[in-house]
Amino acid sequence: MPRRIVLATHNPHKVEEFQAIVAATRPDLEVIGYDGPEPLEDGVTFAENALIKARAAAAHTGLPALADDSGICVDVLGGAPGVFSAYWAGHAKDATANLNLLLDQLSDIRDPHRTAQFVSTIALVVPPSRGSDAEEHAVQGVWPGRLATAGSGEGGFGYDPVFIPDGQEQGAERTVGEWTAEEKNAASHRSRAFAALAPLLAKL
Repeated sequence: MPRRIVLATHNPHKVEEFQAIVAATRPDLEVIGYDGPEPLEDGVTFAENALIKARAAAAHTGLPALADDSGICVDVLGGAPGVFSAYWAGHAKDATANLNLLLDQLSDIRDPHRTAQFVSTIALVVPPSRGSDAEEHAVQGVWPGRLATAGSGEGGFGYDPVFIPDGQEQGAERTVGEWTAEEKNAASHRSRAFAALAPLLAKL
């Protein structure tokens, strides 16, 4: 029977993405969604916010908990939106409004200066059991690229429709919104963070 691990998010897109990423390397782990209360994310780094969420989910469920805190960091904006990516246009967490605001802010920025990175920090919190102490870990994955001037593609979510990852063949570059889910899961910032997390999950 697979060992269950809870993902501390109410975002169904993230749950699906994590289920696919984890299944590719750890089919013995079952990633389940979190239905508990959301903690106040008052950290100022991805790692702090990821740990806040993972601690809350582990305490609420008694299960090992994963939490991802991620966002897009635009070089010309000094790394913003960063930890504020989900709230860039306000606390409504409106993905379309966030995307449109970012494009408007970069409307006069030429292509060579539109570099950006998707960053994901994944926290793992294992609650104490049978006399053992709780464990906490945080790892990071970075996906470099640049921003298109307009969105394209129906895939992904959030800022995916404007993010063009590095490493694509010149002249055939696509935004992540034009990638398949399988392509994204194999290359994304979350998959890179999960690769760093895998040795820690091996202890579960």
